[in-house]
Amino acid sequence: MSQVDRNRHAPQLSPPPPDQRLTGSIIVVALVSAVSGLLYGYDTGIISGALLQIGDDFAIGHVWEQVIAASILVGAVIGALTCSRLAERRGRHGTLLLIGIVFVAGTVAASLSPDPVTLSASRLVLGFAVGGATQTAPVYVAELAPTAYRGRLVLFFQIAIGVGIVIATVVGAAQMIHWRIAIGLAALPAAVMFALMLRLPESPRWLAREGHADRAREALARVRHPDGDLTAELDEIQDNVRAEKEADTRGWSGLRAAWVRPALLVGCGLAIFTQLSGIEMIVYYTPTILTDNGFSDSTALRVSVALGLTYLIAQLVGLAVIDRVGRRRLTLLTLPFSALALLVLGWFFVTGNDGKSMVPWIVATLVAFMAFTAGGIQLMGWLTGSEIYPLATRAAGAAAQSASLWGTNVLITLTLLSTMRTIGTGQTFWMYALFNILAFVFLYRRMPELTGHSLERIEEHLAGGRFRPADFAAR
Repeated sequence: MSQVDRNRHAPQLSPPPPDQRLTGSIIVVALVSAVSGLLYGYDTGIISGALLQIGDDFAIGHVWEQVIAASILVGAVIGALTCSRLAERRGRHGTLLLIGIVFVAGTVAASLSPDPVTLSASRLVLGFAVGGATQTAPVYVAELAPTAYRGRLVLFFQIAIGVGIVIATVVGAAQMIHWRIAIGLAALPAAVMFALMLRLPESPRWLAREGHADRAREALARVRHPDGDLTAELDEIQDNVRAEKEADTRGWSGLRAAWVRPALLVGCGLAIFTQLSGIEMIVYYTPTILTDNGFSDSTALRVSVALGLTYLIAQLVGLAVIDRVGRRRLTLLTLPFSALALLVLGWFFVTGNDGKSMVPWIVATLVAFMAFTAGGIQLMGWLTGSEIYPLATRAAGAAAQSASLWGTNVLITLTLLSTMRTIGTGQTFWMYALFNILAFVFLYRRMPELTGHSLERIEEHLAGGRFRPADFAAR
């Protein structure tokens, strides 16, 4: 066959319809979400290296170190729950503006703290912004994004967390920047986030639910291609809004409805297992764990940088493939390898194979764990919270999911070092390996494949009592 014939018979890829194309405004929306994710990653990750300096400056022990690390997480629980109500009453846009202000205030206060009590309180305030952002930003992006790009755009938030962690670990490993300056640097991107939000519209789905149909059309028009037909999408949104009102499921009370519970179970269960996977143990305490087991400070901090880079690269790979591979499939493919890596890590420490000669193997196993976890289950926590719940309960559902995630994170952060001292480092790794196995079983049985389904279509499945994995198998 000639080249001409081959070209004639080759499949022709048609461009996406105008209403499914990316626009400059949608990119800015994703950028705002990314900045909030970067702040989350940086503000939580910077404490890993900073604790080595803070411990010396304030002459504190492991108990205070756990309190300082966990205070931002307690604030995140409060922020997630509070901002869900604000997002319902005042809109997603106004809530994100407030979060930007709190980010700046909390960052400045933490950087100027004269003692561990003030530092913990300041990080509590900062945590309010972190929790509010993790609850509000993904929902905001999901409600503005075209269906074809929703997964990737929402995951800009998750990718930015990795960028923030990498920056934080590099700053910490340099050991040349004082911890006060390192913490205070986050005020700049927080101000950028606030400035960008001033240019963006409110969520059209929230506006439609509040009865502002004309404003909903205007908001949607600002983020869609000029040649796109908004009527079909707006009709689908309005039908969804009417169905929600007839079903009488709104806000937090709506989460108690029998038909919403499957989404709540999957969402909160997934959120809890993202933390029980062991990711925060590695992000927060790798330098402390390694130095406590005989590693030098410089080696421990360099390992943190390697893990931060691995986190980011794995998330970028996940971002590239998630809408083709699928949320459920990607999670189930990676979880067994995460569990295996933790089992091997535990074996190193339990059997005494944790000396200098084994450093390359320990680091390689840590990197492998980070790659499979960051490129798998860690992608799903915030993404599913933005798309799994009905419109009228979406903010409340995302808040419940965020609170579950942050609450689990608080418990882990407050108890991890003490747990290691009680049962041993290797045994602690084995405990988290078991959590990964339990996560696989739970998600295999409960988590449907949401990839390729519009928010309204997901809600139809939920309302019809068809929310098991098999119900989404055939599209």
